[in-house]
Amino acid sequence: MGQIALEGLEFFAFHGYYDEEQKIGNKYGVDLRVRTNLYRAGSTDHLAETVNYEVLYRVVAEEMQAPARLLEHLAHRIIDRIMHEFGHVRWVEVSVSKFNPPVGGICQRARVTLKRKRPQPLL
Repeated sequence: MGQIALEGLEFFAFHGYYDEEQKIGNKYGVDLRVRTNLYRAGSTDHLAETVNYEVLYRVVAEEMQAPARLLEHLAHRIIDRIMHEFGHVRWVEVSVSKFNPPVGGICQRARVTLKRKRPQPLL
Protein backbone atom coordinates (compact mmCIF):
# COMPACT_ATOMS: atom_id res chain seq x y z
CA MET A 1 0.00 0.00 0.00
CA GLY A 2 1.02 3.60 -0.54
CA GLN A 3 -0.42 7.04 -0.04
CA ILE A 4 -1.11 9.90 -2.43
CA ALA A 5 -1.89 13.34 -1.00
CA LEU A 6 -3.13 16.62 -2.44
CA GLU A 7 -2.55 19.34 0.13
CA GLY A 8 -3.54 22.97 0.26
CA LEU A 9 -6.22 22.95 -2.44
CA GLU A 10 -8.05 26.28 -2.38
CA PHE A 11 -11.46 27.19 -3.74
CA PHE A 12 -13.93 30.05 -3.59
CA ALA A 13 -17.33 28.48 -3.08
CA PHE A 14 -20.83 29.04 -1.72
CA HIS A 15 -21.25 26.69 1.25
CA GLY A 16 -22.60 27.45 4.69
CA TYR A 17 -25.40 26.90 7.12
CA TYR A 18 -26.68 30.46 6.78
CA ASP A 19 -28.36 31.63 3.57
CA GLU A 20 -26.09 34.68 3.55
CA GLU A 21 -22.99 32.44 3.38
CA GLN A 22 -24.39 30.72 0.32
CA LYS A 23 -24.95 34.09 -1.35
CA ILE A 24 -21.65 35.85 -0.68
CA GLY A 25 -19.32 32.83 -0.75
CA ASN A 26 -16.06 32.21 1.05
CA LYS A 27 -12.60 30.73 0.67
CA TYR A 28 -12.23 27.02 1.42
CA GLY A 29 -9.30 24.66 1.69
CA VAL A 30 -9.14 20.92 1.08
CA ASP A 31 -6.49 18.39 2.03
CA LEU A 32 -6.88 14.91 0.62
CA ARG A 33 -5.13 11.60 1.22
CA VAL A 34 -5.83 8.29 -0.49
CA ARG A 35 -4.27 4.90 0.06
CA THR A 36 -3.93 2.33 -2.66
CA ASN A 37 -1.46 -0.21 -3.99
CA LEU A 38 1.31 1.78 -5.66
CA TYR A 39 3.62 -1.16 -6.36
CA ARG A 40 2.74 -1.54 -10.06
CA ALA A 41 2.98 2.19 -10.73
CA GLY A 42 6.36 2.23 -9.01
CA SER A 43 7.68 -0.66 -11.07
CA THR A 44 6.13 0.21 -14.47
CA ASP A 45 6.17 4.03 -14.43
CA HIS A 46 2.68 3.99 -16.04
CA LEU A 47 0.04 6.54 -15.02
CA ALA A 48 -2.75 4.01 -15.57
CA GLU A 49 -1.38 1.99 -12.61
CA THR A 50 -1.94 4.75 -10.04
CA VAL A 51 -4.42 7.45 -9.04
CA ASN A 52 -4.10 10.41 -11.38
CA TYR A 53 -3.69 13.62 -9.30
CA GLU A 54 -5.38 15.67 -12.00
CA VAL A 55 -8.51 13.51 -11.87
CA LEU A 56 -8.52 13.63 -8.06
CA TYR A 57 -8.36 17.42 -8.20
CA ARG A 58 -11.21 17.55 -10.73
CA VAL A 59 -13.42 15.40 -8.48
CA VAL A 60 -12.82 17.72 -5.53
CA ALA A 61 -13.32 20.85 -7.65
CA GLU A 62 -16.65 19.56 -9.00
CA GLU A 63 -17.94 18.77 -5.50
CA MET A 64 -16.81 22.19 -4.26
CA GLN A 65 -19.05 23.83 -6.88
CA ALA A 66 -22.25 22.23 -5.53
CA PRO A 67 -23.42 24.17 -2.43
CA ALA A 68 -23.67 22.40 0.93
CA ARG A 69 -24.87 23.63 4.31
CA LEU A 70 -22.33 21.62 6.32
CA LEU A 71 -18.63 20.93 5.82
CA GLU A 72 -19.36 17.40 7.02
CA HIS A 73 -21.73 16.87 4.10
CA LEU A 74 -19.24 18.29 1.64
CA ALA A 75 -16.44 16.01 2.90
CA HIS A 76 -18.81 13.04 2.75
CA ARG A 77 -19.67 13.79 -0.89
CA ILE A 78 -16.00 14.07 -1.84
CA ILE A 79 -15.25 10.69 -0.26
CA ASP A 80 -18.26 9.10 -1.97
CA ARG A 81 -17.08 10.33 -5.38
CA ILE A 82 -13.51 9.15 -4.87
CA MET A 83 -14.62 5.70 -3.70
CA HIS A 84 -16.99 5.46 -6.68
CA GLU A 85 -14.53 6.66 -9.35
CA PHE A 86 -11.42 4.87 -8.08
CA GLY A 87 -12.33 1.28 -7.28
CA HIS A 88 -8.76 0.42 -6.29
CA VAL A 89 -8.55 3.13 -3.59
CA ARG A 90 -8.71 1.39 -0.21
CA TRP A 91 -8.86 4.38 2.15
CA VAL A 92 -9.67 8.10 1.89
CA GLU A 93 -9.21 10.98 4.30
CA VAL A 94 -10.45 14.46 3.44
CA SER A 95 -10.25 17.68 5.44
CA VAL A 96 -12.37 20.65 4.41
CA SER A 97 -11.64 24.05 5.92
CA LYS A 98 -13.69 27.25 5.84
CA PHE A 99 -11.60 30.39 6.19
CA ASN A 100 -12.87 33.12 8.55
CA PRO A 101 -16.04 31.27 9.60
CA PRO A 102 -18.86 33.29 11.17
CA VAL A 103 -18.32 32.28 14.81
CA GLY A 104 -18.72 35.70 16.42
CA GLY A 105 -14.99 36.21 16.96
CA ILE A 106 -11.57 35.70 15.46
CA CYS A 107 -11.10 32.27 13.89
CA GLN A 108 -8.76 31.66 10.97
CA ARG A 109 -10.59 28.56 9.83
CA ALA A 110 -12.98 25.81 10.84
CA ARG A 111 -12.01 22.32 9.67
CA VAL A 112 -13.81 19.00 9.39
CA THR A 113 -11.95 15.75 8.70
CA LEU A 114 -13.60 12.51 7.61
CA LYS A 115 -12.00 9.14 6.88
CA ARG A 116 -13.39 6.05 5.23
CA LYS A 117 -11.93 2.64 4.60
CA ARG A 118 -13.34 0.41 1.88
CA PRO A 119 -14.61 -2.88 3.36
CA GLN A 120 -12.40 -5.86 2.63
CA PRO A 121 -14.01 -8.40 0.30
CA LEU A 122 -14.96 -11.68 1.91
CA LEU A 123 -12.88 -14.63 0.81
